[in-house]
Amino acid sequence: MKFEIKGKDQHSKARAATITTEHGKIQTPIFMPVGTAASVKGVHQTELKDEINAEIILGNTYHLYLRPKTDILEQAGGLHKFMNWDRPILTDSGGYQVYSLSNTRKIKEEGVKFKSHIDGSAHFFSPEFSMAIQRSIGADIIMAFDECTPYPCDYNYARNSMHMTHRWLDRCVDYLAENPAKYGFKQTLFPIVQGSTYKDLRKQSAEYIAGVGADGNAIGGLSVGESAEEMYEMTELVCNILPEDKPRYLMGVGTPVNILENIALGVDMFDCVMPTRNARNGMLFTAHGTINIKNKKWENDFSPIDETAITFVDTMYSKAYLRHLFAANEYLGKQIASIHNLGFYLWLVREARNHILAGDFLQWKNLMVKQMDKRL
Repeated sequence: MKFEIKGKDQHSKARAATITTEHGKIQTPIFMPVGTAASVKGVHQTELKDEINAEIILGNTYHLYLRPKTDILEQAGGLHKFMNWDRPILTDSGGYQVYSLSNTRKIKEEGVKFKSHIDGSAHFFSPEFSMAIQRSIGADIIMAFDECTPYPCDYNYARNSMHMTHRWLDRCVDYLAENPAKYGFKQTLFPIVQGSTYKDLRKQSAEYIAGVGADGNAIGGLSVGESAEEMYEMTELVCNILPEDKPRYLMGVGTPVNILENIALGVDMFDCVMPTRNARNGMLFTAHGTINIKNKKWENDFSPIDETAITFVDTMYSKAYLRHLFAANEYLGKQIASIHNLGFYLWLVREARNHILAGDFLQWKNLMVKQMDKRL
């Protein structure tokens, strides 16, 4: 994987760069649609490519391990071929699911025992097993196995968990060194900074992660309940330590405002289920604020969904029609809303890139934050 910085903002830490993988180039800042189980919910791969122009998508190790299982993925020749996606893929390690399955899991130094959310069957993930699954999946960028601590989190727990995450990272590195990739292209490991919202722990973790010398780095354990101000404080601290010549990925973030603010702090990559999850509930993101399309005020509004015309659905359908689809519980409504929201997120990061290169990012960002933080 190659990372080249193409431009920097003079008034913030924002930068525009290019990541080159064997499945294509990624222009950063970038948002990655979440395709948890080899599918971005409600959106065809052709729409992801041709209309939304997603340059990279995300898959999830835990979910793909349970369904369709690694033997099916290996028979298919990896996730790219299985889902007919020829652009880059990033896979989460399963660490976040360890966090979200708190009622059915047990964490030890060796790894994590948990029960499947599908059938209750027992399973065990170790750092080595997470790497083995990600070898079978065949994503371009793979994540080290970590523990995502909850918020709020006791200091001693956060410290012990952070050190365990570092030890797990060393085991991930050792496993990958001894077990080559399976599909003829290189996979790039991103370690993950942890430490909850404690400055000294975040500093320790960022320094440890930076010392590994990986080709990219991630920031985990945020957007789990802490305030936006705490998120930004931790992100700024960590970005000031992580190498400038490597991509920085802030996991699971977030709202359009969160994304712009974290770009200004030096983050390059983002993912979040929010655009598709909120779309299925009728919430649309636009440059001028959020829309609850279920509200009666849109019942006879025949203007385009979004006059910015970010995707083909924005001018094809009216707000009144989309509201009708939700009222009638038609699946098409959720699909149209999902395409719009993903299109908006990708438009937003591309506009951020354009303004970084043009030299007026901070001014534009401040204007957009005010506009987007409204309910229409």
